[in-house]
Amino acid sequence: MNTINMKNLGLSGSLLDEACSFRDLYVGRVLSQSKDLYRVVTERGEVAAEVSGKFRFDAVTPSDYPAVGDFVMVDRDDDEGGNAVIHRLLRRKSLFVRRAAGTAKEEQVVAANVDTVFVCMALGGDYNLRRVERYLGLAWSSGAVPVVVLTKADLCRDLSERLSRLEAVAPGVAVVVTSSLTDDGWQALRSYLGPGRTVAFIGSSGVGKSTLINRLVGRDLLATGEVRDGDGRGRHTTTRRELVVLAGGGVVIDTPGMRELALERADLVRTFADIDDLATQCRFRDCTHKGEPGCAVARAVADGLLDPGRLAGYRKLCKEALYEGLHSRQVEAEKMAMMFGTKGAMKEARRSAREKNRRRQGY
Repeated sequence: MNTINMKNLGLSGSLLDEACSFRDLYVGRVLSQSKDLYRVVTERGEVAAEVSGKFRFDAVTPSDYPAVGDFVMVDRDDDEGGNAVIHRLLRRKSLFVRRAAGTAKEEQVVAANVDTVFVCMALGGDYNLRRVERYLGLAWSSGAVPVVVLTKADLCRDLSERLSRLEAVAPGVAVVVTSSLTDDGWQALRSYLGPGRTVAFIGSSGVGKSTLINRLVGRDLLATGEVRDGDGRGRHTTTRRELVVLAGGGVVIDTPGMRELALERADLVRTFADIDDLATQCRFRDCTHKGEPGCAVARAVADGLLDPGRLAGYRKLCKEALYEGLHSRQVEAEKMAMMFGTKGAMKEARRSAREKNRRRQGY
């Protein structure tokens, strides 16, 4: 039986050292999840797995559970004795989180341990710069590096103009233009792939994520839909997050199209670096750019140096992420507090959650 080189799947030296500290357990990586059941790949192949009772008892938030891309420790590396049991979750180097659709606060993990996030946007009728800003805010916050991937270039008649406008809202972010109609219209993506590398594809439904992944894999692994006549968008086909292993090493993660992309964590300082730079020139350090005298941001809008739509997008995302009324330093401090909190607060939250679990389970 051929063994799988887990290093090609992203298992780093530090993660391997951590895995070796757990005796009688095997390291694997989560390929997909369906409710409480996971598909995990180990050196010997794929196994079905579920979390242990203790793991479930200790979990406080949804992000405490394994997600696609996570490295986990399981009690077996074959299916001979039934489902494997996940006992441990190894340290994450990045975590892509959004607020679950239709809820006020609950977070939803999109993918873990991602090196590069491909923010996919079709160059057809659904092109939207404000959506790019929203995706970039989440991508930067995850710890991964975002790359904007423009799909369906064959549908665009004003590519140069759109690239110019995109550069203004994605400063410092690499942009790759692709087309699915030519055999080599996706080759520029290969430079981000390779042994040990993990790339996640995110974007709205029908922008062509699955088509690009099929090109990278070299076969029609993921289902794709027909393009609609009205707006040139493909039909939504991906229904769950899934990690796909590439023959040449490395992995890609496909995600369903996100109809709602509510913010749970967002790095607005990096996403709006131009506004942050302007803010350092404001007369007051705590300027909120809402009419204060000597506001450099307002002056830039008046002088035509900053698109008022971009400032409006910044304010909207600040409000949604509960950063409204804060200047850049406060935004960064608030983001860190939201992600990590104080040790005492974290311990109290865990203690309270465990008490609730005990009461639910009748202990």
